[in-house]
Amino acid sequence: MRLFVGDDWAEDHHDVEVSQPGLGPILGARVLAEFGDDPNRYATAKARKNYAGTSPITRASGKKKVALARFVHNDRLIDALMTQAFSSLRLSPGARAYHDRQRARGSGHNAALRQLANRLVGILHGCRKTGTLYNEMTAWSHHAESLAA
Repeated sequence: MRLFVGDDWAEDHHDVEVSQPGLGPILGARVLAEFGDDPNRYATAKARKNYAGTSPITRASGKKKVALARFVHNDRLIDALMTQAFSSLRLSPGARAYHDRQRARGSGHNAALRQLANRLVGILHGCRKTGTLYNEMTAWSHHAESLAA
């Protein structure tokens, strides 16, 4: 991904090679800018997902347990991540299968997109932490057995 900064393309940015389905130069720049430059800002993928607002809030009372969407979040970041999730449906077979699996479980379209965005944020965190490039097979390998079934 090439990031546009000021009047020039910033190909020397440390996250330039981080690429995912649905992230182009504009959307990728927005996501990276909203997450910030500090590579140690998020200790875990859960911390990054919580900041992004894609992870659910679980409420439990007695025998009842409910997973709710977060309402306090960075609007620009969640909009970019939901756009990425929607775009990745046609670009990534793994993302499409994950979304379809969530829909088969009874989730609505927006809930399934939010869950896909949450998964993509986790993948992004892993790529940034290890310095590896996105790989479709690696990203969705733990879902391969359910894809084959």
